[in-house]
Amino acid sequence: MSLYDIEVRTITGEHQKLSAYAGKTLLIVNTASGCGLTPQFKGLEALYQRFKDRGLVVLGFPCNQFAGQEPLDEKAIQSFCSLNYDVTFPMFSKIDVNGGNAHPLYVELKKSAPGFLGTEAIKWNFTKFLVDRHGKVVDRFGPKEEPEEIAGKIERVLPAAA
Repeated sequence: MSLYDIEVRTITGEHQKLSAYAGKTLLIVNTASGCGLTPQFKGLEALYQRFKDRGLVVLGFPCNQFAGQEPLDEKAIQSFCSLNYDVTFPMFSKIDVNGGNAHPLYVELKKSAPGFLGTEAIKWNFTKFLVDRHGKVVDRFGPKEEPEEIAGKIERVLPAAA
C-alpha cells in the first residue's frame, strides 16, 4: 500500500486521499490542544511558511489518546489552532494513532519508520514523520524534537531552491 492510497477526513469533514499531496514533501504530526507541547504549533506553522513554496506541507492529525489532551471537537480544534497559533497548514479530523483502532495512515507510518529500539508505538503528542515527495517515509522525530531543530533535515529532502 502507498501512503497516497490512504483516505483521511479533513477537519471540516471532507474525505480526501493523500494522493492530493503527491509530489509534495510532507511533515505528518499527531497534535493535541491541551498538551505541554502544544506551542509546537507555532514552530510547525513557521516551517510551513518557510518551506511551502518549495513543496512542504505540514499535515496535523489531532489525537486524544495521550492523557485526554485533545478533548475538543473538530470545529473547536480548528478555531483553537487558528486563534492561538495562526495555523494555516491542513488539519484533519481526530484519529487514533495506536491500538486496534489506529488509523491506516499511522499503521503505515509506524511500520515504515519505527521509533527507538524498533518500537512502532507513538509515545506522545507531536511525534513527526517526514515523507519525501515520492511518498517514502524518510524520518521520524520524537515529540520533544522542536520543529526548528528538524528544519535542516526537512530542507535536505526538499527540491533545491529556485
